[in-house]
Amino acid sequence: QVQLVESGGGSVQAGGSLRLSCAASGYTYSRNFMAWFRQAPGKEREGVAVIYTSAGSTYYADSVKGRFTISQDNAKNTLYLQMNSLKPEDTAMYYCAAVGGWFALSNTALDSAKYRYWGQGTQVTVSS
Repeated sequence: QVQLVESGGGSVQAGGSLRLSCAASGYTYSRNFMAWFRQAPGKEREGVAVIYTSAGSTYYADSVKGRFTISQDNAKNTLYLQMNSLKPEDTAMYYCAAVGGWFALSNTALDSAKYRYWGQGTQVTVSS
């Protein structure tokens, strides 16, 4: 069993930065891939960034590439999402997710259906 707890959301003006955290517990082999997703009201859940925890390899959605950085602190069992140059369209509930197994680090890895464990979410609001 894996438990994920997000924190760090809040309100920020466009151009600002936020760092989200996701504290993880449970078997590490069940967290081979960890990712951040987001969902805005009336929209489908969207994959933002994923990390293959064994190697630290990462993959990003085009919409956040160059602005967001996913990282991990293995000693703290914590996943991070550093968000810079935030835009109003980044406003959403952000979720941390995890799954074991293996799949290609591509758009496949940003498919929410592939993830088994989810956190409760943290709200990010960006004002113009």
